[in-house]
Amino acid sequence: MNVVNEVYPSDPEQIRQLMQPGPKGPIFMVNLLKFKERAEYEDGRACDLSGRDAYMIYGRAVSDLLPKFGGQAIFAADVSLLSLGKADELWDEIAIAMYPERAAMVRMSMSEEWRAIAVHRTAGLKGQLNIETVASADAATLVSRALAAL
Repeated sequence: MNVVNEVYPSDPEQIRQLMQPGPKGPIFMVNLLKFKERAEYEDGRACDLSGRDAYMIYGRAVSDLLPKFGGQAIFAADVSLLSLGKADELWDEIAIAMYPERAAMVRMSMSEEWRAIAVHRTAGLKGQLNIETVASADAATLVSRALAAL
């Protein structure tokens, strides 16, 4: 298995699929995040931020933006151990966001509001895997219970 982290989609077939309607009901985007050691802004601005710190600016802002598109931040945590399998390098963090449908995520990522905050994402992110998932009926019940318990 070959794994390639990216900051933005580059495969034309993935982009074409992303523009399709997608599954019915909510999707949960699993984000496996790898941060740069130091933030690097495309406009060349000087900063003393780590890649993680720059990405966290984006993360807080996108958490506020998600509800405008019917979504919400579900979960985020640091990766601490690979307990099964093998990988050349671990991701730094995992984050899960829920959207009512794929089109809502696409609309958000094309919005002016998202583009304004994405400068911090690009500055801090070395690359990521972004995996669309759909909860089974049993999993949806478990997620609902977990969210209610928070």
